[in-house]
Amino acid sequence: MAARYPKYIRRIRRPYLAIGRVGDHALFYLRALTSAPYAAWHYRRETIRLIAEISMGSGALAVFGGTVVIVGFLTLATGGTLAVQGYSSLGNIGIEALTGFLSAFINVRISAPVVAGIGLAATFGAGATAQLGAMRINEEIDALESLAVEPVAYLVGTRLVAGMIAITPLYALAVIASFIASRVMTVFLLGQSAGLYDHYFGTFLNPIDLLWSFLQAMLMALVILLIHTYFGFFASGGPSGVGIAVGNAVRTSLIAVVSVTLLVSLAVYGSNGNFDLSG
Repeated sequence: MAARYPKYIRRIRRPYLAIGRVGDHALFYLRALTSAPYAAWHYRRETIRLIAEISMGSGALAVFGGTVVIVGFLTLATGGTLAVQGYSSLGNIGIEALTGFLSAFINVRISAPVVAGIGLAATFGAGATAQLGAMRINEEIDALESLAVEPVAYLVGTRLVAGMIAITPLYALAVIASFIASRVMTVFLLGQSAGLYDHYFGTFLNPIDLLWSFLQAMLMALVILLIHTYFGFFASGGPSGVGIAVGNAVRTSLIAVVSVTLLVSLAVYGSNGNFDLSG
């Protein structure tokens, strides 16, 4: 039957294979999360090395390719663009004074978390997939197992712990960079009064929103790291297979970033927007 109708058999098997892949993801994520405390305690040196690699990069990449540098440039550009577009659009109806409101509202709830997630996926996430994929095709992961070293704990758990430690200061820098860019563009380049901008910015900057924004960024980082380590850990097919794994991981993590943003927005602001237009 399979030899006579291969096309139809593949179509029939496709849903079952997709369900199986979902199960593989779930089992790997569970193993990775349960191994993270063990990795943090027994592989402290590797965890510290990965924290430095996540934040500043390694080797030549430390000059221009570290996650801090990439996320900083992305959030600076996003905050500046938000200020320019907001000032111009609000000026058309005579309320350009509310540019500070846009900075406090959109940067915290939408742009900073999404941009930070994209930056993390494009830098450390893609790098982790490539590293683990290269180790897989070079049989280094099998060598770890032969040495009685749990590869999921040593390779995945340490990266999860390092990523969750590094994301808090990294995201704090991202939010600050977006705030600075918006203020500089509005006050120094567009000519709005600094006092007017600061008044509306301080009025609408809600500390609770900042807390939710940090929690959203941490959830994004966890999802991104799980996705990228999975695709790298199970890469196959030689160097081309590693490239395919990186591409699949980046595409999946980008979908996960916007999905987390949507779900967090629905959960936190769906019933009560936590917003009062006054001041």
